Amino acid sequence: MLPIALGKATRIVDVLLKAGKEYVALMHLHKEIDENKIRKTIEREFIGKIQQLPPIRSAVKRQLRQREVYYLEILEIDGQEVLFKVGCQAGTYIRKICHDIGLKLGCGAHMVQLLRTKAGPFQYHDWKSLHDLKDAYEDWKEGREEEIRKVILPIEKAVCHLPKIWVLDNCVDSLCHGADLSIPGIAKFNDFSEDETIAIMTLKDELISLGIAVEDSSLIMKKEKGRIVKNHKVFMERGVYPKFKVA
Repeated sequence: MLPIALGKATRIVDVLLKAGKEYVALMHLHKEIDENKIRKTIEREFIGKIQQLPPIRSAVKRQLRQREVYYLEILEIDGQEVLFKVGCQAGTYIRKICHDIGLKLGCGAHMVQLLRTKAGPFQYHDWKSLHDLKDAYEDWKEGREEEIRKVILPIEKAVCHLPKIWVLDNCVDSLCHGADLSIPGIAKFNDFSEDETIAIMTLKDELISLGIAVEDSSLIMKKEKGRIVKNHKVFMERGVYPKFKVA
């Protein structure tokens, strides 16, 4: 699963890089180990918050860091081959998990194959091939849009995993000009925490911008005014929603 952004939507990729991932991996143990021991070791040592040292060949500085494994499910064990599915925090190295499982089992192990099945809100059943894109493009040139709309998705799909705030129409244009979001402009919201990335939406579910929460969502109901989100990255063009003037 590799989401590809087009045009101005490339600015949304940063959100997807930080989103959780899911993989299916094939691990080879260097000798046969009792199946119960494998399962118990994984459940005890490799689910939850783990300490991980990135491999020598990696894109990050090689220092011990904490990562979270949300789930690790063994799908099949066949001799020294272990097929498993893992959901984890962005930046978790699955080949290092395989290596570390081998160390814990006392037999050694390495990763044979890896398939990413989820990246943020995108899952394996969203996959489209280049052939699908080419066919959809040819249909589009003939005036048929149905298939290309299945291949090229609106930018809102990329933020559906984020907490959201929906705002009143009269404050949309101000946000498009980079203004921060204050409590009076909020129509409804999801729960969120301070410093969390928030998607700011119109009441028609259109993405206006991304911002960083400066307060916890619980304070919205307790205050009548005050800044709640620092506007960070604007996506909607100015003038889409008219300016509202005070009479």
